[in-house]
Amino acid sequence: MSSDAPVLIIACGALAREIVALKRVNGWSGMDVQCLPPELHNRPEQIPAAVQEAIDEARGRHARIFVAYADCGTGGRLDAVLQAEGIERLPGAHCYEFYASSAAFEKLADEEPGTFYLTDFLVRHFDRLVIEGLGIDKHPELTGEYFRNYRRLVYLVQSDDAELSAAARVAAGRLGLAYEERRTGYGELATGLESAVRPSNRPATATEKRVAWHR
Repeated sequence: MSSDAPVLIIACGALAREIVALKRVNGWSGMDVQCLPPELHNRPEQIPAAVQEAIDEARGRHARIFVAYADCGTGGRLDAVLQAEGIERLPGAHCYEFYASSAAFEKLADEEPGTFYLTDFLVRHFDRLVIEGLGIDKHPELTGEYFRNYRRLVYLVQSDDAELSAAARVAAGRLGLAYEERRTGYGELATGLESAVRPSNRPATATEKRVAWHR
């Protein structure tokens, strides 16, 4: 192996801050992280090829590879790539589901199908990825077209940060949506990464069992 770390995590760039925090808190020294551009969040059709390229580049350099993406709008095409490679990924359809947990997300969706979700990352980059990414900055009239079927915005909170909560409230107001927030912490991102990093035949240490809030 040409890498000192036996495990490589190929991750969505939107998860970079959270993965680095979990690595630090849990002492996962045997883990390398390669983040793909977060802009793929808005271009899901490009995710399978980008992940395949990262796998090909890493081949032979790590004992294990784990992909820190959910399906993320690829319609099963990412799973086809990973099945052919024998590689696992995070559970669920998207980051909102694995942060909230599948059961909690299903309940949220049942309560109000017209829900727009934000995470810490999307709050921080709301203007770039939502306002500019959807062209609303140049054509404000598109807001009503894009969000006509939405009723509320739910901020899934990874970190306890009053400034992010305030920014999420502002985002909801800009989109004309009712505002709610749910504190999820790292959710199934933490358990998914732990299963990749920690061999199943070894009991978890006290440090590894910790699932911390960011900051």
